[in-house]
Amino acid sequence: MILTNEELKKIYFGAYEFEEREDGYIQAFQYSKKQIEYFKTAFDFWYDRCIASTSKTLEFTTEARKLSFEYKIIWKGSPDSFEITVDGLVTGIKYVKDLMDTGTIEWELPEDKKNVVIYLPADATVLIRNFSIDAKVEPAVKGEKVLWLGDSITQGYGPLRSSCTYVSVANRLLNYDIINQGIGGYIYDKNSLMKMEGYNPDKIIVALGTNQYGDKDMTKVEEYYKTLMDIYGKDIPVLCISPIWRGDSVEGLPTLMAFCEKVKKIAGQYKNVSIVDGMKMVPHHSEYFLDNLHPNCFGCEVYGRNLVEEIRRIGF
Repeated sequence: MILTNEELKKIYFGAYEFEEREDGYIQAFQYSKKQIEYFKTAFDFWYDRCIASTSKTLEFTTEARKLSFEYKIIWKGSPDSFEITVDGLVTGIKYVKDLMDTGTIEWELPEDKKNVVIYLPADATVLIRNFSIDAKVEPAVKGEKVLWLGDSITQGYGPLRSSCTYVSVANRLLNYDIINQGIGGYIYDKNSLMKMEGYNPDKIIVALGTNQYGDKDMTKVEEYYKTLMDIYGKDIPVLCISPIWRGDSVEGLPTLMAFCEKVKKIAGQYKNVSIVDGMKMVPHHSEYFLDNLHPNCFGCEVYGRNLVEEIRRIGF
């Protein structure tokens, strides 16, 4: 059977809203139209990535043996992948670099009832339609609604595998119902923080700063947290992850460390904010990084699992 787009939306996670094209494709957005307009006028690099398929998944339980869907890639940022997991294990990978801009992806599934997750590319913009499957699907049951705010590491650049970003790794264990507003190159910028009508997250995670650690003036960080509190209130739990280690500029590490302490001090002024020391998330070794800045698959696996342990330890 082919799911209608309304049925498809029920198993489509990571979206704030959808848009259906005249040709039947649907596009999912993690930002509101007003936020997207801001990025469009602010910086093309941010705009391209604010509409990427970041942390968007199709998640369901089924007894099906095969499925397929048509896709259209309208923007590519970096090598990435479509992936499918069955009961938590990756069983199929389709690399964007090996695919045409439009086409059909097909996967076979094992027997019996199983939990299926299809990860869309983190650093590309993908539209889909005509999702076909040979048995009924039950949408996944997710937990708390969590808004994730960050830069390229949070968006998912580094592992070049959509199921291997640190957010994907962490969320396989946490089962949050997330909207990931990570954008490559982003900074503490209050202008992108806007109330999204109808969306009220239970928690917020902020992982920013590595792109501006040279700033001596911390006004942008201060304004960011003040704006965040003005929009969502001072009762919502917020997690601040300070920047992780980067080895691309050894002489800059003292400046980075000092910046991290300032970020933690600013965020820690709010009673509803918990702090995670990013320097403890990923080993300080190039083996764990794509480019000594963005964690690779290995680094993201460690990051995601360490983050989950810390979230559980502090009771966030």
